[in-house]
Amino acid sequence: MPALVLDDGRLLTEGPAIVQYLADRNPESGLAPKCGSFERYKLQEWLTYINGEIHKAFGPLFHGASGDARKHTVETIEKKFAFVEKTLGTQPYLLGDGFTAADAYFFVMLTWARKMHIAVSPVLSQWFDRVAARPNVREAMQQEGLVK
Repeated sequence: MPALVLDDGRLLTEGPAIVQYLADRNPESGLAPKCGSFERYKLQEWLTYINGEIHKAFGPLFHGASGDARKHTVETIEKKFAFVEKTLGTQPYLLGDGFTAADAYFFVMLTWARKMHIAVSPVLSQWFDRVAARPNVREAMQQEGLVK
């Protein structure tokens, strides 16, 4: 389970809550639209979809699914990715022109897919490469030992 321990010792769990908290701590980053705006609710919509539909779908793969179970899980993930591709095929990021916390979360899902040898479409692959080239993303991946 994703968890963030705050400086004062309080604990915050669940990916969507954590990324919104981090974005709100640094509003000039643009990672989350202004509270109360329609765009903010679109961010929540995407975070919920990624968390509930995609992130959750990976569970069997992290628990050693093989054979037909793996095949079914991968097919489910591919269907979920196809839904996201409909948006990313028409605009640079999930909420439009600006990179947000939803893009960061979906980037993790594609990172898992690559690690688990799940094919992604050319549209999603190009989007992944564009996000991976962002300086802050590259720096974070280097700090985590994911790239050199």
